[in-house]
Amino acid sequence: MPRSQPVRRYRTIWISDVHLGTKACKADLLLDFLKHSECEVLYLVGDIVDGWRLKKAWYWPQSHNDVIQKLLNKARRGTKVYYLPGNHDEIGREFIGHRLGEVEILDHAVHTTADGRRLLVVHGDQFDVVVNHARWLAHIGDMAYATLLAINTGLNTCRRRLGFTYWSLSAYVKNRTKKAVEYIGRFETALADEARRHKVDGVVCGHIHTAEIKTIGGLIYCNDGDWVESCTALVEHMSGELEILHWADRTAGSTTAISGKREAA
Repeated sequence: MPRSQPVRRYRTIWISDVHLGTKACKADLLLDFLKHSECEVLYLVGDIVDGWRLKKAWYWPQSHNDVIQKLLNKARRGTKVYYLPGNHDEIGREFIGHRLGEVEILDHAVHTTADGRRLLVVHGDQFDVVVNHARWLAHIGDMAYATLLAINTGLNTCRRRLGFTYWSLSAYVKNRTKKAVEYIGRFETALADEARRHKVDGVVCGHIHTAEIKTIGGLIYCNDGDWVESCTALVEHMSGELEILHWADRTAGSTTAISGKREAA
């Protein structure tokens, strides 16, 4: 088991695509991340709960309830928590403008970093043609993805027993399928264009489960990833620098608990 980690303090944390209510959700890893991370502002960037899956079959272990309680406790202790519902938890969009305890529910937000950059924060499904215009196809894709994740879980159980590190089969397939790569590229460009329309410096989103920090047409594009395969979060350091944290590295016995992709200097 990895050694105990110190609590790391950030100015801002973004997480999305947790998919509580599914067997693929890495709730224990997320709880560990939340336990060892503190911040002034926490954005929940959609698909925190998977309503699509829960409609088909109820699955809600104690660890999933613990995640909700941990998030609410952070809000009660003074962290500003904003929840931006996604397509899998779209029922939350009926409550935009309201509060869940100390958690404010928003459609989108504009975040200002410590170094003065303004970032649009949005889940991102609004810019997904399949989700918006072919929901039946989106559900078929969701089922195929769930199957890959189930295979991925069994594969990584075997890898741990053999002493190997975590490896994502679904990410491997996605990154090597031409259509998937093209889809991701179009999605990223659409989000960058939306940031330009809002006259901000960049965008933070989720939805496609692909953690990334890059520059597109002079704008910052950040995707905070997910907690079903890559187990990533986007963080803002006190200086305003942005970084992606890969918490699944703990399964390899990491003593630092993070491996990050930072902004290019």
